[in-house]
Amino acid sequence: MNGASPATGRPPLVLASASPRRLDLLGRLGLSPCAIDPADIDESVRKGELPEPHVARLAAEKAGVVAARHAGAVVLAADTLVAVGRRILPKAEDEATARACLRLIAGRRHKVLTALTVVDAKGVARHRLSRSTVRVAPLSAADIDAYVASGEWHGKAGGYAIQGRFEAHVAWMEGSFSGVMGLPLFDARAMLKTAGILG
Repeated sequence: MNGASPATGRPPLVLASASPRRLDLLGRLGLSPCAIDPADIDESVRKGELPEPHVARLAAEKAGVVAARHAGAVVLAADTLVAVGRRILPKAEDEATARACLRLIAGRRHKVLTALTVVDAKGVARHRLSRSTVRVAPLSAADIDAYVASGEWHGKAGGYAIQGRFEAHVAWMEGSFSGVMGLPLFDARAMLKTAGILG
């Protein structure tokens, strides 16, 4: 991909994510990417890797892989994780994992980290990390059963989506609501402005 958008004179934007939430959040900035190109990298946690370095590494690696396929474009990549202390919770792909995550975060605080990397049209990469704290109310067995039955947890870091039914169980949070969803809009807007996507 080369050249600027003829309509705006700005470089094309590529979203390095298949997440529909991130695409929807980009729309809140009035943006629609020219392409959606997930990096499809190994997201395994390295031995001894802590939450912040892990999430920052994944965002940077995703951006680098996709930028190599789209010369002249601006690439936005992100990665979100939920951490309880030093423990990184998995993305819930089955009910057993979702239940385990929900039991772990019930009645306590956890961190939600979203790392962003933007590679501009000249290949310069910039990075930001959004940190949020979420406190979940105690969850009964019936609460967990009902949420698991909703299916909203599937593929979500920590086994929940804050923008859905689970929001009713969030006692309070500090940080970026959109960051917990997967794309902190304040940071994304600033980074895309620097990269020439937003005026």
